[in-house]
Amino acid sequence: MMRFFAQIVAALAVLMAFPAMAQPVDTGHLTAELVARDATVTPGATTYVALRQKIDKGWHTYWRNSGDSGEATRIVWTLPPGWTAGDIVWATPQRQPTGPLMNYGYHDEVLLPVAITVPASAKPGETVTLKAAAAFLVCEEICIPEDAVLTLTLPVADGLAKPDPKWGAAIAKALVDAPAPAGLAGAFAKQGANVALAITGAALKDVDLSQAYFFPFDSSVIDHAKPQAIERGPGGLTLTLTPGYAFQEGGGPKAMSGVLSLGDKAYEISADAGALPPGAAGLGAPAKVSGGGGSLSLPLAAAFAFLGGLILNLMPCVFPILAMKAASLAGHAHDRRAAQAQGLAFLAGVLATFLALAGALIAVRAGGAAVGWGFQLQSPPVVAGLALLMLAVALNLSGVFEVGTSLQGAGSGLAGRRGLAGAFFTGALAVVVAAPCTAPFMAPALGWALTQSAPAALTIFLALGLGFAAPFALAAFVPGLLTRLPKPGPWMDGFKKLMAFPMYATAAWLVWVLTIQAGNTALARVFAAAVVLALAAWLLGVAQRRSAQGAKPFVLAGLGAALAVAAIAAAVWPSYDGPQVASAEPAKGGAALIPYEAYSPEKVAAAQAAGKPVFVNFTAAWCVTCQVNEKVAFATQGVADAFKETGAVYLKADWTLKDAVIAAELAKHGRAGVPLYLVYGAKGGDGVILPQILTEGLVVRALKDAQTR
Repeated sequence: MMRFFAQIVAALAVLMAFPAMAQPVDTGHLTAELVARDATVTPGATTYVALRQKIDKGWHTYWRNSGDSGEATRIVWTLPPGWTAGDIVWATPQRQPTGPLMNYGYHDEVLLPVAITVPASAKPGETVTLKAAAAFLVCEEICIPEDAVLTLTLPVADGLAKPDPKWGAAIAKALVDAPAPAGLAGAFAKQGANVALAITGAALKDVDLSQAYFFPFDSSVIDHAKPQAIERGPGGLTLTLTPGYAFQEGGGPKAMSGVLSLGDKAYEISADAGALPPGAAGLGAPAKVSGGGGSLSLPLAAAFAFLGGLILNLMPCVFPILAMKAASLAGHAHDRRAAQAQGLAFLAGVLATFLALAGALIAVRAGGAAVGWGFQLQSPPVVAGLALLMLAVALNLSGVFEVGTSLQGAGSGLAGRRGLAGAFFTGALAVVVAAPCTAPFMAPALGWALTQSAPAALTIFLALGLGFAAPFALAAFVPGLLTRLPKPGPWMDGFKKLMAFPMYATAAWLVWVLTIQAGNTALARVFAAAVVLALAAWLLGVAQRRSAQGAKPFVLAGLGAALAVAAIAAAVWPSYDGPQVASAEPAKGGAALIPYEAYSPEKVAAAQAAGKPVFVNFTAAWCVTCQVNEKVAFATQGVADAFKETGAVYLKADWTLKDAVIAAELAKHGRAGVPLYLVYGAKGGDGVILPQILTEGLVVRALKDAQTR
């Protein structure tokens, strides 16, 4: 009996290890299943469950308005008492021409999320089963009705819901990408044999409208198979539509609603019958084509990237590495050929690393991941490895051990080669630690690059690298600058050791970032690895000094190298604790406290619906520019008073760890990384983007302006 009971307990433990359990059903020409955004659900909260359709190649299903033929997917829910299901959140459809007909639907794969409200009476610790009867019309050249009864088991738990590891990010992205209102105004009027649909609003300013298409919710208002001509105006666009049979009954409909798709974005719109608004069209200008990345062109984006790279040298995160390079350059100031070789090696290291990062970023995004600039610092193992690397560099500068030559030893051929390798490494390291920073001009250039082809994106990153490396590379080729530097001497050994302290500070900062990402146990783990690495560096230094005296300390050198490898392996091993849960309240301390909440698109919409301005701070612990802005622009009494006076809602979008919703919102505003600051007006509309470098006065003015718009 006890053995049987133990087997039951073990089975329950296995079930709890897989919190959201569903069984896919093959209906014949598609596979359907219910998948959850959250691994657990919280009493009184709302979660999302999506109907996933994996459709056979060549077949398709239908949108809420199927077009000229077909039938929309339907879901009938059977839920526990008190649980409720909302409407389907429909993804933007694709056009599906079939002979003379035009239908709207989906192929390959689609997620259709549904909001599920959990009653407050749900008990933590219990599991519930959601049941849905789904009906599809699946078509190729013929159409076949298919159906499935689907179930999903979810555990109820206290506290904030955690995203489902498999489907959480995909459902979050589906919700972000789904068409939503964006403050667009619409009107339509019958003009001869056609209907003109005019749409205006800030969301249409300076965007590519060449792929604009209107998907109506009502199948009777337009002839779906007829083309939709686009005319761009200064304030929006006008679509020329062929009316459907609804216009033959009683003079036509009083309103039309649907989805305006722009190719990569889509918005819900509603238009009333009446006079067309000025600015929607009428200038006879064709739709502006910009490749889907805003109004930038390749030459302009490259110029922005070059300027951003120049300014990136002034960002605080790059200071420690550039101090190293300055010391190295000073050591070769009166050897012109050596200085030029150092400058070119530094340039090569910068460009190679920028292009490697760009290639990795492009490849990861092509695989479907929502990542951006600085993505490598969202990985705790990478942050741990960088912290140890900075420590090793600092120990080297402190003289504990040597890599290559000292600052005075730029003489022999071998030393020269090592010196060039050191310059290349310094350039690479400068790029790695520059990743947490985004300089002015960089953000629009990188945002544009990540919407383009791989060659165009690599061109932008190449321009960014050239701008970043230009000051030191050019200084090496300008004799007037080199001759102003002091001559090499004993002072340089002290300067070299002084430069170790910014590197120690960088290592400490990275450890702080790691504790935010991976929990408090990561602190003990990386400190232990740091002690072992320091011991390894000391052993290598002893071995080097004995070797210089003619001894052969192979054992010491081997032991030091082995300990160094062990320390790094222990630090970067990916079994870290989960991230710390950010509090909805700010940490105690500081000159002024501004209450904030974690960001979500729903919170922005709710605040605007309540008539409140909204300030959204897209930030990350590893973003040095973000942290400087926190101290300079937010931790002041003036900004705290402005938030109170305007009643503005303060939301933080923390991108310290990967977050598909935040990445999608950054991309929506043409950004590839943080910081990004958006201020939404109390009367609705899109957010206004603030500069990346903030001041107290700028934030206060933005909040007061948002109160009246």
